[in-house]
Amino acid sequence: MRRMLGQTRLLTLTGTGGVGKTRLAVQATEALRGAFAHGAELVELAPLEDGDLLESAVATALGLREQGPCSMTTLVDYLADRRMLLVLDNCEHLLEECALLVDRMLRGAPRLRILATSRQALGVYGEQVLHVPPLTTSDPGEAVRDIARHDAVRLFAERAARARPGFTVDAANAATVARLSQRLEGIPLAIELAAVRLRTTPVEQLLRELDEHFEAPVEGARSALPRHRSLRATLDWSFGLCSPAEQRLWSRLSMFAGGVELEAAEAICPGAESEKEDIQKEDVVDLIAGLVDKSVLIATERDTGVHYRMLDSIRSYGREELSPAEVRALGRRYVEYYRGEVERHRLDRLSPHQLVGFRALQRELPNLRVALDLCFGRAGEASVGLEIASALWVFWIIAGSLTEGRHWLDRGLRLVPEANSARAHALWVDSLLALHQGDLKTALPQLEECQILARRLGDESALAFATQVSGIAAFSAGEPRRGLALLEGARAGHLACGDVDAAAINRFYAAAYGAAEAPELSITLGDWFLALSDARGAQLSRGYALFALGMAAWNQGDWRRAEALMREAAELRNMLNDRWGLTQCLEVLAWTACAQGRYERAATILGTAHPLWRAMGASPTRLFPHVRGHEQCMARAHEELGGRAFAAAFRQGARLGLKRTIMYAIEGDDGE
Repeated sequence: MRRMLGQTRLLTLTGTGGVGKTRLAVQATEALRGAFAHGAELVELAPLEDGDLLESAVATALGLREQGPCSMTTLVDYLADRRMLLVLDNCEHLLEECALLVDRMLRGAPRLRILATSRQALGVYGEQVLHVPPLTTSDPGEAVRDIARHDAVRLFAERAARARPGFTVDAANAATVARLSQRLEGIPLAIELAAVRLRTTPVEQLLRELDEHFEAPVEGARSALPRHRSLRATLDWSFGLCSPAEQRLWSRLSMFAGGVELEAAEAICPGAESEKEDIQKEDVVDLIAGLVDKSVLIATERDTGVHYRMLDSIRSYGREELSPAEVRALGRRYVEYYRGEVERHRLDRLSPHQLVGFRALQRELPNLRVALDLCFGRAGEASVGLEIASALWVFWIIAGSLTEGRHWLDRGLRLVPEANSARAHALWVDSLLALHQGDLKTALPQLEECQILARRLGDESALAFATQVSGIAAFSAGEPRRGLALLEGARAGHLACGDVDAAAINRFYAAAYGAAEAPELSITLGDWFLALSDARGAQLSRGYALFALGMAAWNQGDWRRAEALMREAAELRNMLNDRWGLTQCLEVLAWTACAQGRYERAATILGTAHPLWRAMGASPTRLFPHVRGHEQCMARAHEELGGRAFAAAFRQGARLGLKRTIMYAIEGDDGE
């Protein structure tokens, strides 16, 4: 694989399910990271079930904050001059979408190399394919030493020793282990599933059970390749060894694209269509332990508790075992649970749980996608999906998932043409996300519809939010006075509805966007928002309050205070990996340096921000259209330093990389 990556820009690892393509890709990512100037990144595509979200998922995995309406352009611009390895794992279920994306990225990024894993080739021009074979098996007639050297036997022995400490391949069992590895055709997943049975079953009996099972016809296997039949037969055998309750839990847990923790499993998986098939909540923990023992589930320790996940082949098998009735019943509980999780972790509330909530939503995003897909794929549930997607509005912004947020909202709006509150709120959220992407043309008609609909329904909350987003649109159109007036009207509407959190966030928008037009008002509103954020322990909101105050201080000419505020805001944004927010702070830090006569530092920070702006498909001039800080800073630093010195400092900043950029701009390691 190393050799082939030196000869091609696209290498696809192919092979049957369970052969170890993902494990090899993960190892390659770590082993080859240092060989590329900009490192290696792994994007796991198995949890992604909607091809329309592929570009957004890759951008998010790379840490990009989408700002332009086309995330394909964002990706290509980000990768254009980077020498890195991008690993796309499990492409087969999105084969056409992956092929188009890979082709576009390779054309636009000449130094990029891509490693893909898939059960079949992508079919992109220039692609080379490396077939990942099963592990080598041995002949039962070989000497014990020779049998033990074969890869399939070595893996079985290693996993068997975990299941039964002290197990080794010796003269008594070598021939049996060799026949067993042949029966499993050297497929690593099949070997691991078989090895765990040694806890309760001698190896000779294990081979007899496998022989008996493999001799039985496998449903759907006639047209399958032999090794596909072998893996399927092994999964059938493993499923048959589970208790009926374990089988039901296996199939139900396959609904969780992003894996699951105990609390969610206990809330969603118990219950069934008949008493006979019921799973009790108190039994779930023991059933999970049984599936972990059988290597059906992989348990991983996290700060929030133990996380359980399935390998893709095992999850796919479980999904096939779900009956239509079970899918309907399970789907209702699944949607209800994740609707509650979104409500519990709402980021538009100033609370001490904002950071915990943001990280929880990040972890659960694959499962939230399943919930949204269930809503939009079932009659009568689309309004619920719209409510979930709308409630995530702050998450879509902070996570930089604007395209994904608009994808779900647009899909729901098409399915919910009727006049209801779910549609009204989705319209203003969709408009806000469009404005963040500079799409004023789409935002304005949606805002108009939202206002008409809100008045018709008497939904004062939706009307207040529509007025607020209209104010932001006015700033985007270069009308700051009108924007401030609309925001003030929206704030009154929020307070009339008793929505104190919405009124607080409104003050942030007025403070940040109105900093140039009314800096004194901006400071008053920003101080109020900061005090409330501190009183409630809302760290996420604190970072935005500091940014608004920094903008106001810059407009008042208080350069040092603006710099101190922006450094603190940038630290909080960096904690969240909020590239968009961090880049905004870096931009203003360049302005403050320039205003204080530190022109080389200003040019360097402008250089550090440049690739980040480019990566997001954005421009600093779109930060606040009526603020000319960027142009003034560029012109002044260029004039004071001279063209050659300015270019040198700018290039130095562009080469720093994100980690050193943060040290330089935030921590001030430039000797100050």
